[in-house]
Amino acid sequence: MWGPVFWAGGAVSAVAEGGTLFVIGTPIGNLDDMSPRVVSALEHVHTCFAEDTRRTGRLVGRLRAAPKLLSLFAHNEQGRIRQILALLEAGNDVAIVSDAGTPTVSDPGARAVQAALEAGFIVSPVPGPSAVSTALSASGLPADRYLFVGFAPRKGVERANWLSDVAGSRVTVVMFEAPGRLANLLAALVETGLGARRLVVCRELTKIHEEIRSGPVAELATVYGEESVKGEVTLVMAGDVGTSDEPPDETEIAAVVHEMVRAGDGRRAIADALRERFGLSRNDAYRMSLVDSDEANG
Repeated sequence: MWGPVFWAGGAVSAVAEGGTLFVIGTPIGNLDDMSPRVVSALEHVHTCFAEDTRRTGRLVGRLRAAPKLLSLFAHNEQGRIRQILALLEAGNDVAIVSDAGTPTVSDPGARAVQAALEAGFIVSPVPGPSAVSTALSASGLPADRYLFVGFAPRKGVERANWLSDVAGSRVTVVMFEAPGRLANLLAALVETGLGARRLVVCRELTKIHEEIRSGPVAELATVYGEESVKGEVTLVMAGDVGTSDEPPDETEIAAVVHEMVRAGDGRRAIADALRERFGLSRNDAYRMSLVDSDEANG
């Protein structure tokens, strides 16, 4: 069962039997970030499965019509799948939301979405804020490719492997951490040999006390080791540019330069991008920023 507001952007090729499962992104802090489509979706669905019904209850309390709220979290998701499929089979539209941001991104819901798809029901994303993309946009670090690793495991081999993956990533890394464990994580990153790596700590994004700090991991470890931290925390760390003596691939560099020149980027921006992406010295980055420039400008 579809309300016409959901399909205003284009025609639907076929009408499926049963309801639709809407995966809805909700604000990560500032309620003004809730789009009209999110509002319409939440007002329209029969049942909303939420990570925390109390928190989502405050959100839907602002709406003209409120769906029935049921919990869906890590320990009950498998059991809830049967209810979700039964509701869809009966022709009811259903929503999944998390406490904040986009569901299934380091939050419950992926198994329920998979089950709905395998059962032949339509799954429709209703985009909303995401702490991952929001932090990346404000980090100043490359976001054309990145590794999202979620929350750090608390101990043991799993934590050691997680730290190894973070340290070895050649692309930007995005992490979540609870405020009470932030100092320990930063200390662990330093112990792993990442003290000089550039890091951006984003706290309370979109909220009144929003804070974004950038600097070497070791410096921020000192800062947050001495402060009491509150609120949601997202960390964005530069990838490992490598220490190999092998020269960078000049063909790949030329392709990057060509694309940036065509996009209208200046020499300084291109050189900065080459230093960040390929680990070049300032002089080499400027020299390589001139590669293929005549062809690109032509």
